[in-house]
Amino acid sequence: MYLPEQIDIVEVGPRDGLQSLRKWVSTEDKVRMVDRLSQVGFPVIEVTGFVHPRVIPNLRDAEAVCERIARRPGIVYRGLAPNARGAERAAAARVDEIVGLTIASASYLKKNQNMSPAQANAQAIEAFRIADARGLRYVLAIGMAFWCPYEGRIAQERVQAMVDEFRNAGIRRLYLAGSVGMEDPRHVGELFARLRDRHPDVELGFHVHNLGGMATANMLAALDAGACWLEGAICGIGGGIAMPESLGAVGNFPSEDMTRMMSLMGVQTGLDPDTVLAAARDIGRLLDITPRSHSAQGGTREAVMRWGREHPHEHPS
Repeated sequence: MYLPEQIDIVEVGPRDGLQSLRKWVSTEDKVRMVDRLSQVGFPVIEVTGFVHPRVIPNLRDAEAVCERIARRPGIVYRGLAPNARGAERAAAARVDEIVGLTIASASYLKKNQNMSPAQANAQAIEAFRIADARGLRYVLAIGMAFWCPYEGRIAQERVQAMVDEFRNAGIRRLYLAGSVGMEDPRHVGELFARLRDRHPDVELGFHVHNLGGMATANMLAALDAGACWLEGAICGIGGGIAMPESLGAVGNFPSEDMTRMMSLMGVQTGLDPDTVLAAARDIGRLLDITPRSHSAQGGTREAVMRWGREHPHEHPS
């Protein structure tokens, strides 16, 4: 198995986590959350999304959040812009990076955004043109790149054709999103390897969800096949998408578990697992939620060894 020496871990909690939280988080608390994540040193923090407030009311204060956060040198603050209008707003709010969005499932696009794949792809390319004209970084998310609740498994040929189109339009950074978290390691590895071999000049990341419980294996498969970065959310918050019968939160993979896993394997991230865990606990208190991560529930080597020292004649149940 191939593992890179170094990867980036992108933190998406302030946007992907809060957008589906079943309560309003004040602008002040959003700013506190982003500032706490900045203290940790995540290289990229997805601050908010520039979408219509009727669609995602939890992010209706996008500009205000971007204005008030304490920006630290070396950290890329990015905003989601699913269309050209969102990209204009993001650029005006002085984000460092715009993340565009398109979906590999035609059925999902039609049911939830009333768009065709051609329309969504055209909007993503237009958003890239806006970012490029303003000298901003741009990365394109391909949602449901592996599996869809309406269509099931997404054909690799479909995703390849999308990447072909975007690469020909000048986009060189994309990530594949396991938006439902039902993909399997073999599929993940095959698709990343296929795209890497076809477009060696394109950087690919993996946005990780965990509904099916295979996220750790999927991450290994993606890294083995050349993924350059991983995306998680502090405390494992959010990840909810519009699903049949309101299935609910699909489950972003917790950044604190992701960081610890990489550290144990010797993959450098520039992050300290204990520092990330401390931030997760602080943010859990800020949002009045319980972190979903194993790390926050005592699932670390240090916690288990401490238990062993304190209970030398007992066996863990």
